[in-house]
Amino acid sequence: MSAGAEVLLKKKVYYGNCPGCKQDLRNEEHPGIPYREFVYIWIVTICSALPLCSLYPFLYFMVRDLHIAKRAEDIGFYAGFVGAAFMFGRTLTSVFWGVVADRYGRKPVIMISIVSTIIFNTLFGLSTTFWMAVATRGLLGFFSGLLGPIKAYASEVCRKEHQALGLSLVSTSRGIGLIVGPAIGGLLAQPAEKYPNIFSEKSLFGRFPYFLPCLCISIIAVLAFIACFWLPETLHFHGEHELNDGAADELEAIEKCHLINNAEETERSPSAPKKSLLKNWPLMSAITIYCIFSFNDTAYSEIFSLWAESNVQYGGLSFSSQDVGEVLALTGLGLFLFQLFGYPYLNKALGPVTSSRVAAIISLPVLACYPFMSNLSGFVLKLLITCASFVKNVLSITIITGLNILQNNAVPQNQRALANGISVTGMSIFKAVAPAVGGTLLSWAQKRKASFLPGTQLVFLILNVGCLLGLILTFKPFLALPRRTA
Repeated sequence: MSAGAEVLLKKKVYYGNCPGCKQDLRNEEHPGIPYREFVYIWIVTICSALPLCSLYPFLYFMVRDLHIAKRAEDIGFYAGFVGAAFMFGRTLTSVFWGVVADRYGRKPVIMISIVSTIIFNTLFGLSTTFWMAVATRGLLGFFSGLLGPIKAYASEVCRKEHQALGLSLVSTSRGIGLIVGPAIGGLLAQPAEKYPNIFSEKSLFGRFPYFLPCLCISIIAVLAFIACFWLPETLHFHGEHELNDGAADELEAIEKCHLINNAEETERSPSAPKKSLLKNWPLMSAITIYCIFSFNDTAYSEIFSLWAESNVQYGGLSFSSQDVGEVLALTGLGLFLFQLFGYPYLNKALGPVTSSRVAAIISLPVLACYPFMSNLSGFVLKLLITCASFVKNVLSITIITGLNILQNNAVPQNQRALANGISVTGMSIFKAVAPAVGGTLLSWAQKRKASFLPGTQLVFLILNVGCLLGLILTFKPFLALPRRTA
């Protein structure tokens, strides 16, 4: 065997016409953090998260102005349909977009999702009927196939040692988007009423009072779409089998190299046989736990704002919407700093499973402290609730990111987007139900008169039960760890 063949046997095989191989080669040659790609991921992900909750601050007034409800008491009923339309649409197509991303690439699906945000989010702001509002939100969710592929992309665009940072970027930027989105909606909705010196009643924004926040988010989406052109594709395409090393006299060595690296090539080749994901227990167990924690986090998010704005006599904090906005804004800033400087080191020290378990354990006493804060007031109350909100959201991000790492490591690359699509489908179902459950639970608990666990103490106890259930399931025999790492 020639010296060249011996060298090839020691090397990975890269196909010159394959974008995934080119990205793997870049990762091998540049061991540092891919800051440029991470910045693009951050921009794209936060753009996709902004419209999800931006409507909640003005949804009540929007439904009222659409004159679908005959009585004021019915507004909440119709608002629930508008709020649930996005998650319903995303539930229908998450797996489909995962399949498309695994077959045609992550980048096309990401770009289609952003274009749909630009179109349907803008149309939602221009809604003149209730059914137009429901339809545009449903279509926005229907074409929202970004979350699964972007999580797969974040784990493929960098080396293994930076994978935790990449996935934490996705989780935390979504968390920030879910905080900033409602802030945009609350500040910019009904601008003719809030800022009459700038916007007149006869202007476009006066005639369409909920168009301005949607337009601003769509403009951000346009910037994200432009950023997508610099995103490298990471999926492997080996249809033509053109090797960048491929001298004819080394063909035999290359074939042997293929046999030696068979496991790796099986992962890369889109034509390799695919194991059923539903029979992949490391994946399905991680998805199940992910759905439980997602349900718990969404219920917490719904309960937190309602509880904080409730009167003290019902166990709330008597906060204004501005007070809640300030708490969430500081929480978002803290999450951003944790994403950059905290989670990568935490994951490196503990790993995704242990860090998720530790975060779940710490969440229990943090949640238990919430109802007792109603006995405080003034600066001390705001300081403590801001700290508690920051800690709770950091712990949630730690858990969710760890489970995302497990899901991506449980499957080969050519099934990664589909696996994330299944995960997003399950998560969307749980998140569609969680707000209604959380709101109903809080309403019932505040009406409940009892000496044992009165009012909101029972609410946060139930949240803790959900957190404890998720923690228990992170242990064997339920959670199966993947044998391979990605």
